[in-house]
Amino acid sequence: MSNNTQSNNDKNELIYGLNDRPEPLKALFAAFQHILASFVGITTPALIIGGVLGLGEHLPYLISMSLIVSGVGTFIQAKKVGPIGSGLLCVQGTSFAFLSAVLAAGFLVKNRGGSPEDILAMIFGVCLCSAFIEVVLSRFMHKLGRIITPVVTGIVITTIGLSLIKVGMTDLAGGFNAEDKGALHYLAVGGITLTTIIVLNRFSNQTLRLSAIMIGMVVGYISAAFMGMVNYDIAEVALITIPTPFKFGLDFDIAAFIPVAIISVVTAIETTGDLTANSMVSNEPVKGPIYMKRIKAGVLGDGTNSTIAAIMGSFPMSTFSQNNGVIQLTGVASRYVAFYIAGLFVLLGMFPIIGAFLQTMPKPVLGGATLVMFGTVAAAGIRILATAELGRRDLLIMAVSFGLGLGVTAVPEVTNYLPPLLKSVMGSSVTVAGLSAILMSLLLPMGKREEEKLAAAEKEAEKDAAEAEAMETV
Repeated sequence: MSNNTQSNNDKNELIYGLNDRPEPLKALFAAFQHILASFVGITTPALIIGGVLGLGEHLPYLISMSLIVSGVGTFIQAKKVGPIGSGLLCVQGTSFAFLSAVLAAGFLVKNRGGSPEDILAMIFGVCLCSAFIEVVLSRFMHKLGRIITPVVTGIVITTIGLSLIKVGMTDLAGGFNAEDKGALHYLAVGGITLTTIIVLNRFSNQTLRLSAIMIGMVVGYISAAFMGMVNYDIAEVALITIPTPFKFGLDFDIAAFIPVAIISVVTAIETTGDLTANSMVSNEPVKGPIYMKRIKAGVLGDGTNSTIAAIMGSFPMSTFSQNNGVIQLTGVASRYVAFYIAGLFVLLGMFPIIGAFLQTMPKPVLGGATLVMFGTVAAAGIRILATAELGRRDLLIMAVSFGLGLGVTAVPEVTNYLPPLLKSVMGSSVTVAGLSAILMSLLLPMGKREEEKLAAAEKEAEKDAAEAEAMETV
């Protein structure tokens, strides 16, 4: 590194900047830290979806694909393949945001008597279509300020977290199909898992905090084993997983698609926030043409990786925000570390025995961990709302959107007399809250000061986008 780079990195507590190349051993150590922070987050959505929808026989493959596609996606984001990829050290993983919409799509088929293969065909069909929404939006990120505001994003993300808490609490109580749901031994194991995670999160040691969820699940698993709650009959699986494009086929239903499509729009905005934070901790620009070019390429990478995921048999992808904390912890922002992360994820995913072992995880252990994760999603939405300058108009949008979204969950009978298609669409709290927030943001007039601020922001974004486009042409 040059002296200027070195002093600049020292000032920002970075040991290796974005384009520096760490020694292999140091790069590998940094990569392990990122894997530790994201492994549970990548594999848990498949565990939940497989468990809730009864996809047990396909679960090892789904978990393997989650890891392999995360590796491929992380490589694409860091390497930059043509116009695709931010060029940052950002880890791609299965998004929790889509969980409620994916489950809704699955139940739509399951309630019709569909097989596990039919369920997965529907899920991957609607996810493939929704991925193109993010691909298209990536070209117009600078024009979305009037439609997708921090208030809209905060409402949708908060509603996603709140709607998923029921799933986490149900698992903690024994699972959807448990006849003795709420039994004390279930609550004890879930409580041990949850308490361990809370305690480790309060430690000053960064490594313990980063691995709190993983350690909590190990402690919970051991506790469940002592209580005789672990079934050690691991399913017979192949030695190595071979990715198979369109393994389950593709299906489509507009009622299943709309909730996933809405979350795809919000995910594009959420990814923008994660990439901005990543740029900040990596000592890279957070405004101007370079930043705008990076954001558009990163969101395009998100959409492309979600397309690959649907084709290979995994769920929609997003940029993981927790890995920004790992960059701060290690002082390593080098995008070359992402190549090690990608290789390790692919290696882990190639062995389906990992997925088969995770399938033995007792539901209360999973519930104790996911309760924290889903609560964190809701808290992230609240934090976004807290950063916005909330006026009377914004408070009204929040009140109506939360009221309608959570009201549909609390009283599902409210949709009983709607046409079948509309009933399926409006039965999702995320869909109702998201549509309400977007429509009210478009239809309710802004105050003069709000209009001026928005116009100035749009003008600045247009200028940055034009300069970024000129850079791409050159």
